[in-house]
Amino acid sequence: MRGNAFEAKVKADGGAELLRLLGVDGREDVRVPDLAAAGPQGRAARTALALREATEAGGEGAWSLLDHPMLALEVAGSPAYLEPDAVVVSPDGRWTVVEIKSFPMIDGSADAAKVGAAARQAAVYVLALERVAALTQGAEVAHSVLLVCPRDFSNQPTGSVVDVRKQLSVTRRQLARLTRIEDIAAALPEGVTFDVETCSADQLSAAVDAVPHAYAPECLAACELAFHCRDRARSAGAVEALGRSLRGELGGLTTVGAVLSAARGETGDPDDPAVAALRRAAALRAESLEEAGACR
Repeated sequence: MRGNAFEAKVKADGGAELLRLLGVDGREDVRVPDLAAAGPQGRAARTALALREATEAGGEGAWSLLDHPMLALEVAGSPAYLEPDAVVVSPDGRWTVVEIKSFPMIDGSADAAKVGAAARQAAVYVLALERVAALTQGAEVAHSVLLVCPRDFSNQPTGSVVDVRKQLSVTRRQLARLTRIEDIAAALPEGVTFDVETCSADQLSAAVDAVPHAYAPECLAACELAFHCRDRARSAGAVEALGRSLRGELGGLTTVGAVLSAARGETGDPDDPAVAALRRAAALRAESLEEAGACR
């Protein structure tokens, strides 16, 4: 509720406060196009048209403010629809993403973790805008976004320019590594179907089991199949079930059994940093247990 109220304040009166943060004093040359359309696909097409029209109008010195535009981004071969808070088109054809957050900016700075999360979110919008800009003559997408937050402990908006080039590079690499849906489908056994109307419970379970899983604890907050994949990961002893960060630290040790064996000194290369750290941890644990037993 606080976030919605603050965003409404920033965009009130034709976005006067937002445009002031961008250095636009007069509002007589500011265009606010209507982006209404049927469905996300229609809204994305209407947004792309409005961006092109705004870029053309910029040649006449006009600013344009797009309120909650709809952008499309291809993720693993499927379209994902994104809705930034606002996009501003300046007279020189530059498109700038505006991200409005309700966390405070005290003495000109905000919580670093929250700013980082906002930057990662805005970087996805910038990436989607670049796809539209590539088809628009004279358009350029800014690699810095305007972050708008309440100033100090008031409800007055203040702005800060955030460079998202690093987040853009990370997002591009992550998208490039995603497996396309067509590739996953091509690897499935012939005749596999997920039609709930024609399949029995056993057939559906077998069909789901035919798809490789990539479980992580974060999946529990977003995926309905997370518990199913967690059971599969646990039965296989996969270290992913303990978290992605731990998986990255363990290197080539992919199962809990391999980790325990390496810690006991039964397997593993002693020159491997992960193996050396595990053996050191096991030795410290044994030493602590001996001291605890002696104290009793």
